[in-house]
Amino acid sequence: MLEDQPDTLTQPSNESPQRDTNGLLQLVGTPIGDARYASPAMITALEQAELIAAEDTRRLIALCRRIGIHPQAELISYFDGNEAERTPQLLKRLQAGVRIALVTDAGMPSVSDPGFRLVTAAISADIQVTAVPGPSAVLTALAVSGIVPDRFAFEGFLSRKAGPRRARMAQIATDDRALIFFEAPHRLAAFLDDAVEAFGADRPGAICRELTKPYEEIIRGNLAELAAWAAGEVRGEITIVIAPAPAIEGQLDQACQAVTQMLAAGAKPSRAVATVAASHGVDRHRLYDAILTASKEH
Repeated sequence: MLEDQPDTLTQPSNESPQRDTNGLLQLVGTPIGDARYASPAMITALEQAELIAAEDTRRLIALCRRIGIHPQAELISYFDGNEAERTPQLLKRLQAGVRIALVTDAGMPSVSDPGFRLVTAAISADIQVTAVPGPSAVLTALAVSGIVPDRFAFEGFLSRKAGPRRARMAQIATDDRALIFFEAPHRLAAFLDDAVEAFGADRPGAICRELTKPYEEIIRGNLAELAAWAAGEVRGEITIVIAPAPAIEGQLDQACQAVTQMLAAGAKPSRAVATVAASHGVDRHRLYDAILTASKEH
């Protein structure tokens, strides 16, 4: 039965000698809120693992109890504070043929969570690495935000320090993709104040709080409205979606003219739009819509 074991990675005394074949590292996605979203594949991976490395062992034990499973694997902790130390130890176990499941508190390991060090170490050692995907706060937030989802960039957690955070926002302020961020609730107000300055008060966005949990809340509006909402007390897991930068009208007009010229020269519409979008720095989908609108008007 899965139990919170001492913080050690010593080989159990009854374990057989080192095996001839390499083990398997499975990155196991866990529910981001509601335990009912635990997949059959996740359950199988935990039940078949010989060792489970968990960001928080107690939270994993609680999850297993809620979904009614009792893995027999050895359980150890693997979090930001011990990731560097634990990685070579886990790699030795993999090389000894052990099947390891890596889980974090919610979502997919290594995505703004521990795991990347172990993945790269295992790949370098020619260990098989696979994943059991689960719910994603990134895609879930994008899908419910109401922001155009065609293209997006995941920025994760920006710096806790105001200077580097503002500098990064300034770098991506003109990005023509939807932008997705994670943020701690106690830093949300400062984040959104900086976002208003970097992206503009009227830029649409959404705050997705406690996704898939009983108190899930989606707040949509422009950044000024979101910043005003976040000025109060905020709790829970936070994902923020910000709309792409609007195309500069003159730039879009020039791109439309360039596409029209290419079409007149016999170019295929799809190739013309893709070529001009890249050369003029405008979003391909917006350019296509503008060309379509212009053709209907004429």
